[in-house]
Parts: sequence; C-alpha cells; structure tokens
Amino acid sequence: MNDIRELYQEMILDHSRSPRNFGPRGQHNLSAKGYNPLCGDDVEIHVLRTPDGVVKEICFEGSGCAISTASASILTGVLMGRGEEEVREIFAGFRQMVSGQGEGPTGEGLGKLAVFSGVKQFPARVKCATLAWHTLIQALSGIEEEVRTE
Repeated sequence: MNDIRELYQEMILDHSRSPRNFGPRGQHNLSAKGYNPLCGDDVEIHVLRTPDGVVKEICFEGSGCAISTASASILTGVLMGRGEEEVREIFAGFRQMVSGQGEGPTGEGLGKLAVFSGVKQFPARVKCATLAWHTLIQALSGIEEEVRTE
C-alpha cells in the first residue's frame, strides 16, 4: 500500500484536481490529439511555437485518470518558454524515468517531473504518464494523426 501512496503524491493529486493551463487559451499554431484506449484517457495539446522553435504557450484539454491529467498539467508548466530541442530532451529523460529504462535524469534533473518516478513500479500506468508527452511531440512534429498508446 505504501507504493500506491508514493505514486499518488500530493503534487499529482493537486494537479489532477486543479490542472494548470487547462482549456483553450489564446492562440496556437500546433495541435494534436492523443488517446489511451486501455483506460480511456484522452488529451488534446495546443501549442504556440515561435518561428525560432520556442514553446511560447502550451495548454491542454481532455479527461483522464489522476496520473494522465497531472502529467499534462505539470508538462505545460515545465515546458513553457523552452526550445523544441530542449523539450525533446526533457521528454526523453522523463520517458526513461517513468519506464525504468536507462539512466535518465532523476530528481533535480527533471525538477517537478520527478514526482512521477514511482510510475515505473506500475507498468500499466506508464502510458497514462506519457500520453500528453507523446501528443506534444506529435504536435511539434506537425503530424495530424491521433496518438494512440495501444
């Protein structure tokens, strides 16, 4: 039971109950949709990327479990104002951390995202934690196909 409490840390619950950057906001020039058919999580990411590749604005819409919603919420705060290359590097480290593969950055290296480190103990939840991330990468790549985790 202690592992489950670690997974749903206070920050995850807070971002799930009161997601940041939720709902359509201002202008965007990139969007993508993602869906996890296993648990029903769905997300739509909207991004305003500057001509020089900086994520100026990012927001999301959708519904999902606490992990999925919190991941999308924290993602928006962490990545706003960063360049696309840095966004991709952070995603790679996040994916390594939650899947338990490799020696990706931990703790300080991922900042607030480190709260998801316990996800690796629950393999079925990795897709919940990474859905918004895969959807964001799809948007940045300009691919209009819906992201599916299955």
